[in-house]
Amino acid sequence: MGDRWRVEVDRTLCIGSGMCVGHAPDSFDLDAARQSHARATTADADEKLLAAAENCPVEAITLTAADSGDPVFPPEE
Repeated sequence: MGDRWRVEVDRTLCIGSGMCVGHAPDSFDLDAARQSHARATTADADEKLLAAAENCPVEAITLTAADSGDPVFPPEE
């Protein structure tokens, strides 16, 4: 079994650009108010999921290692 990530969207930051859905359509949806939400709270580590977080224009998506809680994105500075 591979790495798992916890996926969170800060809906107070989300501007509904849809970039997350464009990069990882199996992982994100936009609701009627165009707010993003993750389809699952944890997911297999995946380049598409990372691309969605990296390309969010307001960095509303955070990814952390599900087992340790270590940050994946945004990385610790």
